[in-house]
Amino acid sequence: MSATVIRNGRIIDPANGRDAVEDLFIVDGKIADQSAFRNQKSEIDEIDASGLVVAPGLIDMHVHLREPGFGHKETIASGARAAAAGGFTTVICMPNTSPVADNPSTITWIKDRARDTARLNVLPTGAISKNLEGLELAPIASIVQSGVVAITDDGKCVQNHELMRRAVEYARMVGVPVLDHCQDYNLVGNGVVNEGEWSTLLGLSGWPAAGEEAMVMRNILLAELCDHHIHCQHISAAGSVRLIREARGRGVKISGEVCPHHVALTDAAIQNFDTNCKMNPPLRTQRDIDAIIEGITDGTLTILCSDHAPHAAFEKEVEFDQAPFGIVGLETELGLFIDILVHKRKAISINRLIEMFTVEPARLLKIDAGTLSIGTKADITLIDPDLEWTVDASKFESLSRNTPFGGWKLRGRAVRTIAGGDTIWSL
Repeated sequence: MSATVIRNGRIIDPANGRDAVEDLFIVDGKIADQSAFRNQKSEIDEIDASGLVVAPGLIDMHVHLREPGFGHKETIASGARAAAAGGFTTVICMPNTSPVADNPSTITWIKDRARDTARLNVLPTGAISKNLEGLELAPIASIVQSGVVAITDDGKCVQNHELMRRAVEYARMVGVPVLDHCQDYNLVGNGVVNEGEWSTLLGLSGWPAAGEEAMVMRNILLAELCDHHIHCQHISAAGSVRLIREARGRGVKISGEVCPHHVALTDAAIQNFDTNCKMNPPLRTQRDIDAIIEGITDGTLTILCSDHAPHAAFEKEVEFDQAPFGIVGLETELGLFIDILVHKRKAISINRLIEMFTVEPARLLKIDAGTLSIGTKADITLIDPDLEWTVDASKFESLSRNTPFGGWKLRGRAVRTIAGGDTIWSL
């Protein structure tokens, strides 16, 4: 028997409509009521949460943990440590590994490695198409049986609309959502940055917003045709927000997520050819940022996540055109979102921010997480929404350091992460 009480914290549990300064009780790794807590006879640990927000363990539903195949960038163990340092107790990992997670054996390997090396919940996704090539469907029923929570070709995008339709129909039959990286290859071509003023000035190939918006529209049409949920990943363009808003208003099963870099930086950040500002989809304009934040405020965009994409230093230290897309995000996203959305832009409350990191992804993925209900696993994040700190990439738990946010001063961060009743990270 073990028992812990978190005292004097502001408990924000959107799943149960709870927002009050109260004590939270944990017995044997689960949330308990006060009577069960009083009746147990073991030694009690106390955590003083005065001035802190006590939230359900945060969920990041868009993470690249790189194993198997790319352990020089990140491992499941190091990625889980980075997640804990960012305040996350559940991460959803993408299937663009080597071998690709398009079969039960690879998915089982990921689950086994997570069980052995991670102290938090690592839930895999499976590929839509074999080897992410967009030519032939992966065995969707088999990979869902092996334990994936969604299917996606993230990192790539299925271009064949008929193949995508069949994937959505299979996903409906087996009861998992489809997550899509929205990129029309014919429109994007060899684009590496947002098509606009800075791509022209720097002589870099442009990646037009229409390349995202065309696939968002495709997904809306298929979600409506198949009557099944399609979730659009890392939305970056104003037009995408407009399309999703209109479709959701008609009841279409479509949703979108936002990554911190798409509200923190414009494409002006690439002017020094910093490859840590190269991402897919690319950084866009202030107009796009304003539209994304409006979409967050009005509920059009419902989920916050990182698209944590670690790369080794030698991979990023090349010409801009040749560098891989992506940045690390697990250890900075919460601070960036609190600083920008809650404090500076006042777009949403801390309550809604927590809801977008807990209830919304848990509902979409149909997972048992994101709540402080009695009897549930004691996954808890303690947050100081006013703590001022400076991003220091040299102290990251991640194996990689590819971030454009080094030296940024932020307000708000997680200070303790608890998984299954045990503290797995504290500031």
